[in-house]
Amino acid sequence: MRRRPGIGGLQNAAAARDQFRALGDNVAKLRTDLMKEQLSTFRSQLEDFARKHKNDIRKNPAFRSQFHEMCAKVGVDPLASNKGFWAELLGIGDFYYELGVQIVDICLATRPLNGGLINLEELCKLLRQRRKTAREAVSEDDCLRAISKLKVLGSGFEVISVGKRKLVRSVPTELNKDHNEILELAQVQGFVTVEEVERRLTWSSGRAIDALDSLLDEGLAMIDDGHRDGKRRYWFPCVSSISSFVGTDTL
Repeated sequence: MRRRPGIGGLQNAAAARDQFRALGDNVAKLRTDLMKEQLSTFRSQLEDFARKHKNDIRKNPAFRSQFHEMCAKVGVDPLASNKGFWAELLGIGDFYYELGVQIVDICLATRPLNGGLINLEELCKLLRQRRKTAREAVSEDDCLRAISKLKVLGSGFEVISVGKRKLVRSVPTELNKDHNEILELAQVQGFVTVEEVERRLTWSSGRAIDALDSLLDEGLAMIDDGHRDGKRRYWFPCVSSISSFVGTDTL
């Protein structure tokens, strides 16, 4: 008959478990301390890098984007505050704040035409035209970062993807699946017709008209009836060039 472990055996087993647990805690602490030390070293090196290349970071959009990626890997956000080391060294907090203000102005100026939905590429183009005399070049990545900072203000700004394009929404408009499919279809020519929507998306006439009327009501579409074939065109400024509708001097 197999003997059960006595009290001494149970105590020895408990002591062994405590020793293993303590050993595991020590190993975990050593790993944590090592990671903190490595992170501190990385951040210090990042600061040295920023000091050395601050002019490139300010003036070169591609270099600035790579710098942001480096910061993200070590948990540093240079845009978290307009005060402190990063703001004083690089001034990029002020740069993105300025971009954000200009983006808001452009979105407000174009809203009567596009209903508060503008192509990101077009927004960047208008932003560069406005900043022709500025020293720093502006990339699409810069626009996205500036918009991401606007979101914390609860201002309704958001970047959405429709097909292969990114659109910036500056009003709390909800787009459903039908709306997105029509916007994606309109990216080819800038407009659609009811007949084209029916044929390309295999929709009924009622479904196509309901979706287009909804987009009209939201101010996202414009009607063009002046064609010989008698077919109404629904133009979408958010997927075509705003410059063709309004002079850039007014933006």
